[in-house]
Amino acid sequence: QVQLVESGGGLVQAGDSLRLSCAASGRTFSGYATGWFRRAPGKEREFVAVISYEGSGTDYANSVKGRFTISRDNAKNTVYLQMNSLKPEDTAVYYCAAGSYSPYLRHYDYWGQGTQVTVSS
Repeated sequence: QVQLVESGGGLVQAGDSLRLSCAASGRTFSGYATGWFRRAPGKEREFVAVISYEGSGTDYANSVKGRFTISRDNAKNTVYLQMNSLKPEDTAVYYCAAGSYSPYLRHYDYWGQGTQVTVSS
């Protein structure tokens, strides 16, 4: 079992930055890619970014490419999502997940509870 806990969400203004963290416990991240997903009000959960276990591979949704950066520190069992130039449409609950290197929800085995990000205009 892998337990994931997200933190770092909050209320910010458009153009601001936030850094989300995803801390793992239990089996930790050993061997797992880690993804960030989000669910905006009234919408389905969607892919945001993914990073391979080694950190050598990353992928992003087109909507966040160039603004968000995913990274990881395996020594700290933590994955980060640096979010810059935030827009109101980035408002959502953000979830981290551990599983296969994929943009698809079904390829992830473990999920955190989520952290709310609200961007005001």
